[in-house]
Amino acid sequence: MYFNRTLISDEQLLDFYHAILYPRLVEEKMLLLLRQGKISKWFSGIGQEAIAVGATLALAPDEWILPLHRNLGVFTTRNMPLHKLFLQWQGSRQGYSQGRERSFHFGSREHHICGMISHLGPQLSVADGIALAHTLAGQQKVTLVFTGEGGTSEGEFHEALNVAAVWGLPVIFLIENNGYGLSTPVAEQYRCQQLTDKAIGYGMHSLRIDGNNLLEVYNTVAEAKAYALREQKPVLIEALTFRMRGHEEASGTKYVPPALLEEWAQKDPIHHYEAFLRFIGLLDDEKISAIHQQQKQYIDATVHDALTETVLVADTAQELADIYAPAPAIHHKAADTTRELRFIDAIAAGLKTAMEQFPNLVLMGQDIAEYGGAFKITDGLLAQFGKARVRNTPLCESAIIGAGLGLSIMGYKSMIEMQFADFVSCGFNQIVNNLAKIHYRWGQHADVVIRLPAGGGVGAGPFHSQSNEAWFTHTPGLKVVYPSSPADAYGLLLAALTDPNPVLYFEHKALYRSISGPVPEGWFPIEIGKASLVQEGTDISIITYGSGVHWALDYARQHPELSLHILDLRTLLPLDYDAISQAVTQTGKVLILHEDTLTGGLGGEISAWIAEHCFQQLDAPIMRCASLDTPVPFAAELEKNFLAKSRLDQCIQQLAAY
Repeated sequence: MYFNRTLISDEQLLDFYHAILYPRLVEEKMLLLLRQGKISKWFSGIGQEAIAVGATLALAPDEWILPLHRNLGVFTTRNMPLHKLFLQWQGSRQGYSQGRERSFHFGSREHHICGMISHLGPQLSVADGIALAHTLAGQQKVTLVFTGEGGTSEGEFHEALNVAAVWGLPVIFLIENNGYGLSTPVAEQYRCQQLTDKAIGYGMHSLRIDGNNLLEVYNTVAEAKAYALREQKPVLIEALTFRMRGHEEASGTKYVPPALLEEWAQKDPIHHYEAFLRFIGLLDDEKISAIHQQQKQYIDATVHDALTETVLVADTAQELADIYAPAPAIHHKAADTTRELRFIDAIAAGLKTAMEQFPNLVLMGQDIAEYGGAFKITDGLLAQFGKARVRNTPLCESAIIGAGLGLSIMGYKSMIEMQFADFVSCGFNQIVNNLAKIHYRWGQHADVVIRLPAGGGVGAGPFHSQSNEAWFTHTPGLKVVYPSSPADAYGLLLAALTDPNPVLYFEHKALYRSISGPVPEGWFPIEIGKASLVQEGTDISIITYGSGVHWALDYARQHPELSLHILDLRTLLPLDYDAISQAVTQTGKVLILHEDTLTGGLGGEISAWIAEHCFQQLDAPIMRCASLDTPVPFAAELEKNFLAKSRLDQCIQQLAAY
């Protein structure tokens, strides 16, 4: 194995040896503790240390790295305290994730490391967002993100590479090709000759290297960094290596031919680098023994101290409190002036106001720049705020949501427009597993708002008319809002863009140009999590949101003989349970109305909560009025029959007669 030490001093070469040996010895200790039952799981990187260590050494300490679960060398080379790392692996409250995450599924802002999630691919586009933030700030920094050869089969890999290439982002995509995705060999993962071929389709520079050669990794990453910053373009590196142990220890390696294991054992990155240092006279048996002894003693002492830590005690209040990052308080005041706006114009006004309020707010979405968005909501914003902040995106919802999280890591805010709420399914994983959980996992906020034009009644058929808010109200860590009036559309959007947590902002397409109302001038956010009493009544309480508010109001006008109490939830997660309880107490009869389908709709959750907490206030069974359990049909008569509005009279009359 040839080592090119050009421009690397003797002192650096020895430092590199300490850096690559340390994670190997830590791993050997962890494997011993695993057998003793003192840690519960381990993903071994033995045989792959040169990639993690070499890549980390080539970057500046304040350049972000997004590692995987066998990149211990990233964490140790960034000098993360072993004591705290060990507490993390034990699931201790004193670890990096307070016992909420395993092994390396965590991050540290202090060390510029972003924690992975088990769905491998999503971190690739998070790297895009971090790099975009550097670009917007005029900073000459790269972002490096790891994936494995198996991860290159995921759609997120292709989306992330495409976005990085189209936007000219200085990202280094580093593929650790270790031959197996758990037990699946590369022959069953891809058909290209080498993974660097995948870069060709994106017009991306690529390099293939020996991942077991520490200096080759270091030099190549340094070269890639210089290129990415000079050209403002991404780079793909494929590092060939091998995993000498199972995917995780319980998996074993029986599926690997013994001859292949023996072949790669002869290519051990530490042994080869050690031999090189012997050859040039920097190491001998005595020095090697001394370094090993010194590191082992430190590891043993550190682990011994960490094993004496207090056993974790669950605190329910703390667990619930850490679901969300603290949001700024909303101070209510009366508006000096208002203006009459349509629902759609109120949303546009909210975006404009927020862009003026937050210079770090970036808007992203398909066709939102010159074209002004599918519904023209962002029309004119490009001219006022520029292409850097009002960004057309490729057709890749998942990668753009991931990029929004990357921007948030760097202190930016982002608004992502889905052309239709239906299309959010293409970004579902990023929302429910990455955005929603990241604050609970390691304290990182996700300052991302996703706007979702939703709902039927406009003859748009099954793929442009869904009310899919209930997909997300089940996910802790998200906030979900659904305004029904221009004033609420404006105020809730300002609050959503202020909030450091991920907010899904549903806007009903049928309301865009059909309703108008007074909207305050200036900065008037509406607190997320607070319902609005639309109309007081004494006969029946209708708990609803979105289009349901207008169906209820229309019905009340047409039936003055009934006194209807109408509560607009406005926020669907978290729910305003105090307002719900008051509505139940007001009349004793409750109808929950929503456009979403009946089964699995939010009405079922609200009904269960009322039955559990307000049963004594009820004078009749709780009723739900919802749309049919079918896809949304296209033909006008079929859609009319589908919508909950067609059954509203029947439900109210049945409840009134009880």
